Amino acid sequence: MSYKKGLEPENFYEYTVYPLEGIWDISEKAKESFDGTLDKNELVFTLMIRQPDFVNREYAVKAKEWAEKKKSNPLIEKLKFKELSDGKCVQMMHLGSYDNEQVSFDIMEEFCSQNNLKRKSKQHKEIYISDPRKVDPEKLKTVLRFEVE
Repeated sequence: MSYKKGLEPENFYEYTVYPLEGIWDISEKAKESFDGTLDKNELVFTLMIRQPDFVNREYAVKAKEWAEKKKSNPLIEKLKFKELSDGKCVQMMHLGSYDNEQVSFDIMEEFCSQNNLKRKSKQHKEIYISDPRKVDPEKLKTVLRFEVE
């Protein structure tokens, strides 16, 4: 937002930027031959940052146009504004390195088994509470979430 430059949207309020989120999955090729072992080279992901309620599609388009005029960055054209709903989910706070997330996923899978829930797919969301540039790997906090039925 650029409230300091008079470009603020209707109902604007100052806010703290939400944490980075990622939707993670494996490639279609990897799904065809998945044997339970994760090959990190086969990961596909989408990164996003939640926006406050006052940011709508129209304002996001304007902000993108403004950024393209101000900055020369080829990634700006890849920005998209999407509304997502996670549906019924199981989630937990994972503490530690990203490389150890499987321990938390195993706990979540066990919870599902005990509560008659079934994971919809191997796709999952990660919400990065800690900044890996500032926090030791063993102290990272990451919310792990996947959809269930």
